Parts: sequence; structure tokens; C-alpha cells
Amino acid sequence: MKESIRTVVVDDEQLAREALRIRLSYEPDIALLRECACGREAVVAVRSERPDVLFLDVQMPDLDGFEVLDELGDEGELPLVVFVTAFDEYALAAFDRHAIDYLLKPFDDERFRETLERVRAALRDRRMREWIGRIGSVLAEWKVGRGPGPGRTRGRILVHKNGRRVLLPVGRILYLEARGNYIRLTVEGGDSHLVRGPLEQLQEQLDPLQFARIHRSTIVNLDYVRELRPDMSGGYDVALEDGTILRLSRTYRDGFLGRWG
Repeated sequence: MKESIRTVVVDDEQLAREALRIRLSYEPDIALLRECACGREAVVAVRSERPDVLFLDVQMPDLDGFEVLDELGDEGELPLVVFVTAFDEYALAAFDRHAIDYLLKPFDDERFRETLERVRAALRDRRMREWIGRIGSVLAEWKVGRGPGPGRTRGRILVHKNGRRVLLPVGRILYLEARGNYIRLTVEGGDSHLVRGPLEQLQEQLDPLQFARIHRSTIVNLDYVRELRPDMSGGYDVALEDGTILRLSRTYRDGFLGRWG
């Protein structure tokens, strides 16, 4: 279910609030939390409701729009701000305050839709950055709790190396890739080994808390994951500690992301 965009509208004119309320009511992803008739009410509403976006009039009798933001100061991450006013001389100051948009009254439906698209795009970017930050924190805490990969091995895999048969600790494996009838194991330092057999069979021997499938042909050791990087298509790449970039396919994306909440 798509997350709603939590919204507060602030304007000292009732008709202006009503115009915004009606337009917002047509948007299924918008949740209008509060309507405020003055700046003081706006400050209280933002502190209590923690909205995602604030439609904020500039000229109001008690606190103007800029003073509302000054009053809120550095109280956590502020909502995205869309300034709404009948006077265009405030536009430069509005964008200096990092407003996402500046709506000049009267505006039509097309201009309002442009604003909402900017809001949605900015929120997608913000939520993605927050989510990736949470992933990074969870990974860091998890690695500290588990200790380094080699110290957490669960079993070994028999591989061929220089004509010898060697037992390789699975904790040293960065990732595994299916290559035809073989599996390539890439380990710390960049070395690799080939093992004959299907990837699914070898996956059954791995600790599911340590290894995760990210592609039909790739399994990654979570101890070596550094970050997730969003791409232009809405997908993700998995970046490892050694700089390797692996693709997270859509098939396995939900299961992989679901590990982190």
C-alpha cells in the first residue's frame, strides 16, 4: 500500500484554504491533516502532526510564512514547503529557504498538478535516502554484533587450488555467481574459485542469516555489503566493501529489502 503524503495547509483566508482543500481531495495519495488560519497554529500543527508537506501562505497577521519556519528552526527535519501567495516579490526569498515550489495566486489546476509532482518526486528522494540510511545503520550494527566475516564461518566448501583440494571457509566468500554448470566463488582479496553444481544446491549449505540471493545467478555475503545504490530505473545496486557492484533484481528485491524492515 502506497504511503500517504501527510499535508498541512496554512492560510489566513478561508476561501484560499478551501480552494487548496478541494484540489487536494482529488488526490488519493494526499492525507490532509490540518488547516491553519495563522502562523501560530501552523507552528503547533507541524510540531504535533509532523507533516510531509506544508502549503504555507506568506502574508499572515501574526507570523508570516518565513517567520513560521524561523520559529520551527532546527526541530528535526522540516516538511517540504510550498509557499502560496498573491505576491511574486517573495519568490526569491522563498527559494532561498529551500521551498520545493512557489504558487502564485490565482493558480490553475495544471500549475497545481506540477507542484504536486515536484512534491512527490522530492518525497521519493527523501524517503529513499532515509531508507538507505537505515539500511546502512542496520548493516553496521549487525556486522559489529557478528564480528568479521571469517570469524563467523559456518562450514567450509571444498575447492580446487593449484592442483590441491582446499577447504575454503564460507565466511571469506564475498559473493557467488552461477556460470553455466559451475559456480564462481569470489573471496577476499579478489581471488576466485570454481565449484561444479547448481547455485540452488550450494545455497542450501549456506547460513541464510549471512547469505542472501539478490539475483537468479548471484548470492551475496551480507557481511561485505556496504550500501544500496538507487538507479535511474527505480531499482538498486548492491555495493560491497571491496568496491564490487552487484545488481539487485526485481524478483529478489522485496525479500532482500524485507530483511531490514
